[in-house]
Amino acid sequence: MNRLRLCLLFGSVFVFSLFTALTAGAAETVSPPSASSAASTASTDADLRSELEQLKQWVTQQQKRIEALEAAREGLAAHGDSNTQTPAPTAPSSTTSQPQQTYSGSGTRAPATSLATNSYQDAGSSDERIRNLERQIKGLGPVSFSGDIRLRGEPFFGGPTDKSLDRVRERVRARFNAVADLGSQFRAGITLASGDINDPTTTNQTLTGFYARKPIALDQAFLEYRPKQFKALTLIGGKFRYPWFNTELTWDKDLNPEGIAESLAFDLKIPALKRFAVVAFQLPFAEAANTSVYDKRIGQQITYGGQVQTSWQLLPGMKFSVYSGFYWFDGSDSIAPALMGANNKNPQTPLVGVLPLGTGNTVQNVIYTTTASNVVTIAGKSYPTGVSRIANAQFGSQFALFDNIARFEFDTGHPKFPAVLLGDYVENMKACANVVNVAEAPTNTASQIYTQTKNFTCVGNQRRGYWLEGRVGRLERKGDWQIGYTRMYIEREAVLSNFNYSDIRQGSNVTQHRVDGFYQFETSVQLGATALIGRPLASTEPWLTRVQFDAIYIF
Repeated sequence: MNRLRLCLLFGSVFVFSLFTALTAGAAETVSPPSASSAASTASTDADLRSELEQLKQWVTQQQKRIEALEAAREGLAAHGDSNTQTPAPTAPSSTTSQPQQTYSGSGTRAPATSLATNSYQDAGSSDERIRNLERQIKGLGPVSFSGDIRLRGEPFFGGPTDKSLDRVRERVRARFNAVADLGSQFRAGITLASGDINDPTTTNQTLTGFYARKPIALDQAFLEYRPKQFKALTLIGGKFRYPWFNTELTWDKDLNPEGIAESLAFDLKIPALKRFAVVAFQLPFAEAANTSVYDKRIGQQITYGGQVQTSWQLLPGMKFSVYSGFYWFDGSDSIAPALMGANNKNPQTPLVGVLPLGTGNTVQNVIYTTTASNVVTIAGKSYPTGVSRIANAQFGSQFALFDNIARFEFDTGHPKFPAVLLGDYVENMKACANVVNVAEAPTNTASQIYTQTKNFTCVGNQRRGYWLEGRVGRLERKGDWQIGYTRMYIEREAVLSNFNYSDIRQGSNVTQHRVDGFYQFETSVQLGATALIGRPLASTEPWLTRVQFDAIYIF
């Protein structure tokens, strides 16, 4: 900062001295001017003085900007609170495909590449925000650039006895972010990321495909507004990072929701209660047209949700935060045919264009699928042609998730070894409520035969999920390290299983362990290893072990 101030000061002095020397030199060397030349000289002097005044104003503005950023950084260090979303990326210090986030012992990853951010949302690491503010300061301008590259080796072993999940692969992840401060009230940003464009839950790209080029797609594009008259309010729209606090029990950290969100947050001076916030969001995920003869309007399928956040200082060395949220997937049935269409293995039924929805997890929620098979009828007897299509698919459940998170942060007395304990409980209030709405298969015709199947039987009390996580250490400076353990237990209808943690054995009906450790090898380089060990519930299948060896470079 001192160097920057000196540079700006010396620049101003240099310009002023140059102006003085030029005007003095002109006065000494030029003969008494005529009236016209005097007017010209006066005009030139006025232009120079105007330019100098503009330069002085620019220096003053930059000085104020630097002081504001310094004050913000000092305030963050003193406050110790966190935000999920920051523009500069820090590679995950914990598990799989967690884009844009450094693990801060939270069960959620403070998205390090996360762009959609405001200082009042509580979902990450204050250390991370400070590091990202420093990166912005270095940018010396309204636009900041950041990114990361991760290399991963990933062997699988165990699992089904037919060895169908055994594999060894290498993966790469690349992300690039640009964030612009558009005055005192607006921010805008974009992120470009690698990965399968049909799978919203990963930015990893497997190194295969005969050396073909790998896709890069738009991962975030948002505009954020925080009115200066009421700074407790933040509005954001577009494709952005989560504005609410969550774990991967319910939402994979590589998934960036789309729509709009509103946050209202207050820092309090009450002895125990330090912060209170409310977040609401409306996130369209599909469009569907009505099929009635008289009503063919196209409607949006939307996730409506909200969360209440509180932070408490119970003891001098312990902070306690509680997050209570609700997510209602209105129109979730539109997801089922997209999933089943993407997983259709019939080689004689070509799929046109991009697949509607891929997922890192196999489909585990109950789905009723109606298949239309083409037949040729000869002499009253039907013969299959081998060509079929999915005529309809519907979930057995609706998804209304009540999600509650408790997070304890402990000051161990050593700044390098903070500790975090986090628990998350989710319950689907509408498990198996959609079974009565499943449409019957149409009547067979001479050219098509309809068959309805279901992948599992829907059981209404299989609707709960649990997440318990402990973490020690930090990832901030060279030589830092962090270790963690997470226990997951997710019943079949507890969550929408194609949107949650994509690296576990399966999205639901699963019991899972995760152990991870990361080391800050250099200021911008992390090394880490994660072991994921899981199998289906009520199963004697051998445990599937998935190990991830990561090397991450952050810029």
